[in-house]
Amino acid sequence: MSAMSGIAASVAPVHFKAACPDCRSRFELSAGALRLAIGASRRTTFYSFTCPECGSAVRKPAGERIVELLTGGGVNTLRLHTTG
Repeated sequence: MSAMSGIAASVAPVHFKAACPDCRSRFELSAGALRLAIGASRRTTFYSFTCPECGSAVRKPAGERIVELLTGGGVNTLRLHTTG
């Protein structure tokens, strides 16, 4: 086993704390359960997920710090482009 594979094997998966505004449940989600969209403005930059408790589609605004944490944690990111 190489040193690099030993390091990769010891890295724990990232989980993010989240809450559902509909059913008010609190839970942890893996990076794969979240989606991040980065737009040209604050209004068009958000993250989304499906509530594991009630099944509601949840969309919340993502400021700079949230974007940094989610991208650093491996959340799939979509960059939205405007057509002009």
